[in-house]
Amino acid sequence: MSPEAVKEQEAQEKPKAEKQTNCLSCNKPIKKLKRYYRDGKFYCSKKCWRAFVDKSKSEAKEEKKA
Repeated sequence: MSPEAVKEQEAQEKPKAEKQTNCLSCNKPIKKLKRYYRDGKFYCSKKCWRAFVDKSKSEAKEEKKA
């Protein structure tokens, strides 16, 4: 095999990681200058991060009850 064929095969095997462009809470586009990074994810502000955490906690409680 030629080195070019090996490189093509490796590129096909690896899935490309998608870049997060929107806030997980409010789905607004995230600007580079104004972003809030927590737990490996980006949010548009601390307020949205808090809302996302609170929402996920309440969903977890509901799953336990059911």
